This record gives sequence, structure tokens and C-alpha cells, in this order.
Amino acid sequence: MTFQDAYDALLERWGVPVDQLDIGGTHVNACGPLDAPPVVLLAGHGATSPVWFSVAPRLAEQHRVYAIDLLGDAGRSTGTPPRTIDDLMTWLTGVLDGLSVDRPQLVGHSYGAWLALTYTLRNPARVDRLALIDPTDCFTGLRLPYIARALPSLLRPSRQRTLSFLRWETQGLPVDEQWLELAALAAEQPTAPFVRPKRPTDDQLRSLRPVPLVLVAARSKSHDPDHLTQRVTTLIPSATVVRLETATHHSLPVLHADEVAKALSA
Repeated sequence: MTFQDAYDALLERWGVPVDQLDIGGTHVNACGPLDAPPVVLLAGHGATSPVWFSVAPRLAEQHRVYAIDLLGDAGRSTGTPPRTIDDLMTWLTGVLDGLSVDRPQLVGHSYGAWLALTYTLRNPARVDRLALIDPTDCFTGLRLPYIARALPSLLRPSRQRTLSFLRWETQGLPVDEQWLELAALAAEQPTAPFVRPKRPTDDQLRSLRPVPLVLVAARSKSHDPDHLTQRVTTLIPSATVVRLETATHHSLPVLHADEVAKALSA
């Protein structure tokens, strides 16, 4: 199976009509009523937008959903990859403008959560609500064992190394095989170096508006879930924190769609 075949196969799993849009070289998979409140979904690095196949249809019952393939990452976006954080911010503003979306609910997982948070800190008037799903490089850093285990698949990416890494992190959970295959094939696609995250300062986090919803994977190997929870509740006491007790970092958002969709729609 090719990467494009795996992409299409997972996109078919959405189970609702999907409009595949091109916004200045950025590929967006959209579903839901055109006049419904907008939700923008930002996946983690290498995950691609079809990863939302189990969440997007639920959100589409009451929202217009836009799932974006990040520039320079595996997926169907073809525009010039951003090189700096400023480039990323300009790009996301351009995509929102191209979609005629003014103030969406912005939802990100992992690297996508960092992108959503950073954008909200810089452009609070453009975001109605903010949801961060097991965010990385937002409130805490990555665990060293996680970094060490991820390095082989980052330095010498291959299908097999990525599969091994994802199975290690998901710890035996019944993660969807079609998604695993897409993620594994994505590792072998031509990509550009991604913009390195810069963690916000505590003062920036204290000033964050809108106040976020933060979903914490209680079994995550990417960072310490308890430390993440403590940091969020200390810096932003009014934030809503939802712990997903069986989730790991990479079993999200696929395996826990009911819990994720319920939290996002609350």
C-alpha cells in the first residue's frame, strides 16, 4: 500500500462527506454544515489530518470541521514550508482567512497543541475556544527516555522504526491498524525540517485567553502526566483539565474518540 492509498483509506473512515480543499497550497479536509460554528483541528507531527477520523464525524454533527495538513509535513499540503515561528503564525492566519474562518475553536494534539497554543497567545482575538490534547512543549518538556526512544525513527526514519516506536508508546492498547500503517508510511515521505517549538513563559501562560481545555493522557510516555496537570492547574487555575486514564500520548486522538469528542463539545 502506498502512502496516498493509506491516506485515502483512513479518510473514507470519516463516514461523512469530506470536502478536500486547497488553501494556497495547504490541504484541508472539511466536513459538517457550512453554517455551523467552525472547529480547526491540528494534528501532531507526522500524524496527518486523517488521524481525526474517529473525532471529526462526531464534531461535524454540530460544527464545521477543518482538519489541516501541516506544511512541510507528511500529507497533501504543497506550499512552501515555514522556517520560523513567525512563518508558522503567518501561515495559519492565511489558512484561516482563506477558509473565511474568523474565530474558530482551535484544537491541537501534541505538536499541533503547541502550534494552537502559540497562535492563541499571539492572536487571542482570532480564537473563540482553545483545546490542547496531551500538549507537548507547552507546559512541560519531553521525558528523556521518550526522546531517546524516538531518536532512531527521527534520524533514520522508516516504516518499521515508526511502527516499533508507536507500539512501544501505546503500551499494548488496541490502536487502529490503518492509522498505524498511515503513520508508518508517513515517516518515509519527503518532508522539511519542522519549526522547533519554543515553550511559552509562565507569565505568558498565566495571561492566556481564552482559558483552555487541556486533555491529559494519564499513561503518556512523552511527558509526566501528573507534572503536566500540576503545571496547568497552577498557572491557569480556571482551565478545564480532563484526564484520560487509559490513554497514552500516541493513542490519542484515535482510540479515545468518545471521551475526546465529549470534552470538546461540552
